[in-house]
Amino acid sequence: MRKLLPLLLLAPFIALLAIPFYNRAEPTAAGFPFFYVWMFVWIVLAALLTWIVFRGSRA
Repeated sequence: MRKLLPLLLLAPFIALLAIPFYNRAEPTAAGFPFFYVWMFVWIVLAALLTWIVFRGSRA
């Protein structure tokens, strides 16, 4: 299972390649277009996934 852990890092890469999915202005969140919200969420998730892979591979 530990060998498959780095595959989690592919999720942000694939999610951000799906540009037609998130390239729109509506809906908005807190006044920001969906495009910016999607990018910000994946920045946070990528950091979290990187931390998970780091902690899992250290043991």
